[in-house]
Amino acid sequence: MIRTTLLAGLLACAATPAMAQNGPPPSPYAPLQDRPTCTRDELKAATDAYVEAQRTGNIALLPLDAKVHFLENMTTVERGAGLWNTALPIAHAMSLHDDKRCKTFTEAIVTQGGTPYVIGTRLYLHQGKVIRVDSIVTKTGDWLFNANAYLKYSSAEDWSDLFKYQKTPPSEMIRGANAYLDGFADKFTDIPWGTPCARLEGGAYTNRTNDPHASCEVGLPPGVLYIVNRDYLVDEEKGVINVFCRFGSSTGGPDSHSFRFIDGKIRGVHTLSVLPGPQADDNGGIVRAPAAAG
Repeated sequence: MIRTTLLAGLLACAATPAMAQNGPPPSPYAPLQDRPTCTRDELKAATDAYVEAQRTGNIALLPLDAKVHFLENMTTVERGAGLWNTALPIAHAMSLHDDKRCKTFTEAIVTQGGTPYVIGTRLYLHQGKVIRVDSIVTKTGDWLFNANAYLKYSSAEDWSDLFKYQKTPPSEMIRGANAYLDGFADKFTDIPWGTPCARLEGGAYTNRTNDPHASCEVGLPPGVLYIVNRDYLVDEEKGVINVFCRFGSSTGGPDSHSFRFIDGKIRGVHTLSVLPGPQADDNGGIVRAPAAAG
C-alpha cells in the first residue's frame, strides 16, 4: 500500500511540468528586451526612415525584425492594416531618441491630402532592428484635435538640443512627468512648472499671445482619474520625456504626453489623446459646444 502511494506521488510530481506548459502559447512577436542595445545613430537613422516610410506608405524602408510587433492606438494590428501603409504628406515631424531604452518617438503632422492627422509613433529597437512599431493616431473627433493649430505652434517652438547647463537629470524628468500625470488623481502633487511654459493639447494652445510669463499651470480637470500603463522614453539631449499611457484604466484611451524640461522645470507639453471630446480651432482656441436651449 505504501509502495503504491509513493508511486502515485512520484507520477503526480512528474506530470506537474507538463501541466504547467498548458498555458497560453508563446508570443509570435519579437520579445521586448530588459536591456536592449542600440546607438543614437541607429535610432536617428530609424526615425528618418520612419518619416520617409510614412511619406511613401512603405514601412519596409525600416530595418524591421522578422518578428516585429505592430500596434496602432495600443491594439495589435497586422502589418498591412496600419496607417503607415498610406502615403501621407507630412507637413512637420519631430523625433526623440532614447539610447538607453532604445526607443524613439516621432510626432508627425498631416494637414493636407484629405484626412488630417497628428501621429505619435514609437519605435523599439534591439541590435539594429525595429522590434516594435507603436503608433498613436489622432484625427478629427479626438480630444481638442486640430492639425492646423498643432502644425502652427509645434513648428514655431524650439525643442532643439540643450546646452549642458540646461539639462535635467533623467530621474527628475521621470519624477516630474509622474507628478503631472498623478495630478489627475491627486491635486496636491508637486509639479515642477517653469516659466514661460506652453501646453499644446491636440491642437489647443495655452500661450497663443506668446506671453513671456505664460504658465502651464492652468489647472487639471476635476475628479479622480488614474493614468496607468506608463511607458517612458527619455531624450537627455533635448531634455524631453515622452510617456505612453492610458487614461482611466488599462483599457482607457491611448495617450502620449511629451514634457520639455529646462533647468529642472517643465517648459513645454505636447499631448495626443485618442478620446472623444471638444475640438480646437485653427488658432488653438477650444471650440465650446453651444449651450442647450432652455
